[in-house]
Amino acid sequence: MSQSLVAAVVQLSSQADVSQNLQRAEKLIEEASAAGAKLVALPENFAFMGDQDQKRAIAEPVEGTGPILTFVRDTAKRLGIHLVAGGFPERSEDARRPFNTSLLAGPEGDILAVYRKIHLFDVDLPDGTRLQESAATSAGEERVVASVGPAMLGMTVCYDLRFPELFRALTRRGARIVTVPAAFTVPTGKDHWHVLLRARAIEDQVFVLAPAQTGKHPLGRQSYGKSLIVDPWGDVLAQAGEGEGIALARLDFAYQDRVRSSLPCLDHVRLL
Repeated sequence: MSQSLVAAVVQLSSQADVSQNLQRAEKLIEEASAAGAKLVALPENFAFMGDQDQKRAIAEPVEGTGPILTFVRDTAKRLGIHLVAGGFPERSEDARRPFNTSLLAGPEGDILAVYRKIHLFDVDLPDGTRLQESAATSAGEERVVASVGPAMLGMTVCYDLRFPELFRALTRRGARIVTVPAAFTVPTGKDHWHVLLRARAIEDQVFVLAPAQTGKHPLGRQSYGKSLIVDPWGDVLAQAGEGEGIALARLDFAYQDRVRSSLPCLDHVRLL
């Protein structure tokens, strides 16, 4: 196995115009690729942030040729990278409740893995914001791990971060990297984002890639940003600054092996 992989997370401030969102995402993916990244991850809602009716209208089947899927496949192939396309609206059997789906596209432009967000964000926040993701989104059920060349990658989306049992299940399936594309709100992000990402990395001794939305979106929504790459010891290897941009780091799998060997907690699990 190759001992390292250069990875990047893309930070966006997506709006309601799919075409413009994809154009901005493309420029940042190209920037990451030019800097040497072979694995690039986009945040949740990378293609669209807006009202639910429009979200339903733009939902695409994963086997289709709509603008979002075409962009993901073509960009991965053109740049010769693995591309994790964080949550986008995938058409489901319930037309009013598409899936929130993360895709893994390979360097040949094929879709290697499809993860449908399992845990849906239904909360009343301290600032008075009420979010009911389940009202307009269907929940997935499958835990998904796939190869990104030198390592196995486990897939999650945003609110999944609060459920450590999912991360443990991905690790038991061989994940050495876990992606957490997100659109964390400001109230929860400022208190919990860094803590939870570092905790999941430490617990499962994995690299965590967390591309995030940032700034203001339609309907008064605001995202926290601070896209991160965290190593298996819980150290932050890279963090995006304010506004749109990228964060990039080399994932050292030999170091990960040393962490797992020196503190073999994954071998000591008693409760499953």
